[in-house]
Amino acid sequence: MDALHETIEPLARALELVGALVILGGVLVSGFLSVRYGRRCGDWQTAYEGLRANLGRGILLGLELLVGADIILTITTDLTPESVMLLGVVVLIRTFLSFSLETEIEGVAPWRRAEVRGKGTAAESR
Repeated sequence: MDALHETIEPLARALELVGALVILGGVLVSGFLSVRYGRRCGDWQTAYEGLRANLGRGILLGLELLVGADIILTITTDLTPESVMLLGVVVLIRTFLSFSLETEIEGVAPWRRAEVRGKGTAAESR
């Protein structure tokens, strides 16, 4: 298992780096887009709402990559109760963050999303 871990670890670390860069890129791009929109339209409230939504999307994508890297690193090492528990805690925390961010971006809990979208579609067809 050590040879597999030694081979995979640099790839998982690269995935972690990509995840961090995605989050950083999301901050920079969403900030740029929000300022540009605010200056063009003068609607800073909408620019702020767009900033929050785009920041959340960047963080969500970065978190998913980081969770993937953690899973890869954990399954390629000798599993101990401590390593499995640590992975479980990390995934639990990141899943909670992802859930919270997604709920804030969409404005509705994931299990109600289809219901809300369905109402919007039915209302538009009338």
